[in-house]
Amino acid sequence: MIIKVCGMRDAQNIRKVEALGIDWIGLVFYPPSPRYVAAKPAYLPVSTPLVGVFVDADIRQIMQKADDYRLSLIQLHGHESPQYCNSLRAALPTVRIIKAISVAGIHSVRSAADYEGMVDYLLFDTHCAQRGGSGRTFDHHLLSHYVGQTPFLLSGGLSVADAEDLSRLNHPRLAGYDLNSRFESAPALKDTNLIQQFINHLSHQ
Repeated sequence: MIIKVCGMRDAQNIRKVEALGIDWIGLVFYPPSPRYVAAKPAYLPVSTPLVGVFVDADIRQIMQKADDYRLSLIQLHGHESPQYCNSLRAALPTVRIIKAISVAGIHSVRSAADYEGMVDYLLFDTHCAQRGGSGRTFDHHLLSHYVGQTPFLLSGGLSVADAEDLSRLNHPRLAGYDLNSRFESAPALKDTNLIQQFINHLSHQ
C-alpha cells in the first residue's frame, strides 16, 4: 500500500517523515491553504517522490513548479476537467497525475469514470469548501460504486483510530492512503509517532 503524507513544508519535519520510509510526500501549492508552500524548504527528499498539489492552476505554473521542485506526481484538487488532465499529461509526459474526487455522495464517486484513461491515480477525499485538509471522513461504503480501472488513494480525515477499519476495506483498486490533518501537531507539522502508529496498525492487520 502507498502511504502518502501530504501538506508538508518544514525542512526538519520533512526529514523525519522521510526517515519513516513514506512512499510519497505532498507539497501544497494552493495559496488559501494553511499548508501552502510559499518558498522552497531548505530540505527536500532525496529518494522519496514529491507530489505537488494544485487547485485549478494554470498548466504553465504547474510546469514551472514541477521543474523547480522535481515533482514526480501532480495532484489536481479543483474542478479540472478530463480534457485539462489530458493536456497536462501531454505537457508533462514523465510526471504521473492524480485527480482528487470530492465525495459528497454516490454521484461524486461515479463521476470518477470521466477520468478513466486520463490520469494515473484518483484520490477520493471528503467534500469541503477548503479543497482538502478538512479532517472529516466520508462514508467509505460509497466506494463500492467505483467500478473503474484507475487505482485510487483514500483520503479525508484519516487517523490512527481508522487503521483497523481501513484494513478491512476490500476494493480491488485501492492503492494506498493519504495522511494529512489528523496527523498534525499544527498545520503542515506532522507527528511522526502518529504516522508510525498508523503504519504499524495497518501492517499488523
